[in-house]
Amino acid sequence: MGVRSTLFAVTYDRMMAKAERQGLSDLRRRLIAEAGGRVLEIGGGTGANLALYGEGVESLTVTEPEPAMVRRLERHVAERAPRTTVLRAPAEDLPFEDDSFDVVVSTLVLCGVSDQQRALRQLGRVLRPGGRLLFLEHMRSEDPKVARHQDRMNWLNRLVVCCECNRPTLDSIRAAGFVVDHVERQVFPASPSFVGPAVLGSARLPAATPSGRDTATAVPGKAA
Repeated sequence: MGVRSTLFAVTYDRMMAKAERQGLSDLRRRLIAEAGGRVLEIGGGTGANLALYGEGVESLTVTEPEPAMVRRLERHVAERAPRTTVLRAPAEDLPFEDDSFDVVVSTLVLCGVSDQQRALRQLGRVLRPGGRLLFLEHMRSEDPKVARHQDRMNWLNRLVVCCECNRPTLDSIRAAGFVVDHVERQVFPASPSFVGPAVLGSARLPAATPSGRDTATAVPGKAA
């Protein structure tokens, strides 16, 4: 895996260049325009999002688990966003205290984590109540025929780009306790049909009530 991870990091920007030109960069820009306050980006890769964060961001922390990617990420941070904090950490085991961030950004990450539900639970833990998750992700198609094609071809996608193109990511976000506020179905640019289904959106953690119970678990009509 060491050689494979290094090769993937070295070729990643070149491999993604056509997709970025044909619309992926615009999707990233639209998503990250919503980020503000204390921001965590997971799986930062080589730093494709760094230059997109605006003045409303008080602090930016970026995690990335792969050493070869971290080296490239750190170089790009020095060039594009020198005040950014970079940490090597997987999304499934984030080294932050509870309620540390206002916003978490995930772009093309939840398809590649080893345990999607554990990663989403970690995001919920480090976000403050009412905090937001901004996501741009591959997803399993809602068209059964396309979904079956994704299942058949997923081995190839996993081999070439280290991700699972057929995960029910939107359902997973909801199952982890997030309330989805906004969703746009997208087609991933410059990609094979089985990788095409994608989703851009935002979700939030239910805000805590004065009693300390969040609004998702409060029972209507009963005293808190």
